[in-house]
Amino acid sequence: MSKVLVPLAEGFEEIEAISIIDVLRRADIDVIVASLDENTLVKGANSIFVLADTEIKDVAVDELTMIILPGGWGGTNALAKDKTVQNILKEMDKKSKLIGAICAAPFALNSAGVLKNRYTCYPSVEEQIKKDGYMGDSAMVVEDENIMTSRGPATAICFALKIVKKLKGDEVYEMLKGGLLATYCK
Repeated sequence: MSKVLVPLAEGFEEIEAISIIDVLRRADIDVIVASLDENTLVKGANSIFVLADTEIKDVAVDELTMIILPGGWGGTNALAKDKTVQNILKEMDKKSKLIGAICAAPFALNSAGVLKNRYTCYPSVEEQIKKDGYMGDSAMVVEDENIMTSRGPATAICFALKIVKKLKGDEVYEMLKGGLLATYCK
């Protein structure tokens, strides 16, 4: 079974985190929600609290299929500065494991040195990333090697569905897409 890590830091974008966690769990993917420290009740950007399953320090990279970073500037900045998250990103990239980031979170990928040539993110974040290859609004989800990126809250379900497609295949993807009424996702 695929195992996906979603680390949450204070200031994370709730729509993105919850959409990703929900859609992946509907696809019977094991999702581990991890906090950056012992405070497993993590406050999002809009004052919604989410209870993490564990602390990031207790996650074994070898057991993971993928890591997905939700956006939100506060959360993204914390993920970009957190040594454990940055080391996990580097180790997963070295092993060619899947890495995803949405909204502002590609900034944290760039901080780890794992962001590839083609990517998308929330408009204006590319100015902070300062890396060529920004695809803008040409696609809701951009894939380059083992990295998947997406634009923001409105693209979160499509992003999660693309991850389901990659991890579980077309049949599960189509079933979930239909059940979620996400016919706008391509």
